[in-house]
Amino acid sequence: MILFVRDLTVIDFSYLCAERGMLGESYIVDVELHGNLDATSMVLDFSRVKKIIKQAIDQLVDHKLAVPANATALTLQQHAEQVVLQFTSARGLISMAAPSQAVVSIATSQINEHSVTEFLQQQIKPLLPDNVAQLVFTLRPEQSTGFYYHYSHGLKKHDGNCQRIAHGHRSTIQIYTDNMLSPRLNKYWCERWQDIYLGTEADLCAESELSYLQASVDDHCFRYQAAQGWFELCIPKAHCEIVPCDTTVECLAEYIATQLKQQDDMKNYKVVAYEGVAKGAIAYS
Repeated sequence: MILFVRDLTVIDFSYLCAERGMLGESYIVDVELHGNLDATSMVLDFSRVKKIIKQAIDQLVDHKLAVPANATALTLQQHAEQVVLQFTSARGLISMAAPSQAVVSIATSQINEHSVTEFLQQQIKPLLPDNVAQLVFTLRPEQSTGFYYHYSHGLKKHDGNCQRIAHGHRSTIQIYTDNMLSPRLNKYWCERWQDIYLGTEADLCAESELSYLQASVDDHCFRYQAAQGWFELCIPKAHCEIVPCDTTVECLAEYIATQLKQQDDMKNYKVVAYEGVAKGAIAYS
């Protein structure tokens, strides 16, 4: 017998890639449980599927930075409750210091849908009743015929897991000029923010202000104290865009709308910016 749940949850996280550097991703999660019926004539009650599996996914991967533990490009050290890592990519060296709970190390040489799927299945299967013989996850990006970009960020003021300095999303965008969808502007912003780290100007710091990391002249350095602990990040400037606001989706939508209006104030703009799947903000200018 197979029990299935489509669209169980969405995983929003960032990961390190040898070619693309740091990038944000959003995966929709489908799950199948293969097994025998229990005493209640179920493989597993749907409420328990959502409670056990979704909660485990949130704790294991969601809103974290996933790193490929077997990659030679990675060095990772544990300092009490703090993780300090370096990763060499084709786009330059990325360094981060963060509380342990902000990082997930996966035993693979490459983070992708397959390796994350295997990791989740291995970690979550032991949490299920004995009558469940097999757990099968399917991770998939949102189907989109429009434009989208991958971005990473951190929200130091957030009281949840969004405060982690390197988590991210795969997000679609819809920009309207005088009430008409503008493919040109959508394409421009998605190319501008493809595989980007969006940093808040107020979080920038000098290398001398860092406690754990060293930077080069080609890096932007960020640091902040949040409820979960101390965060630092050094990332190549070419990998970043610095914005004069927090990087909430509300502020990002407003930032894009303001930029558009400054370029041509004779037109009216509507920006529909998504944060991952099926949620976002709308700004007008």
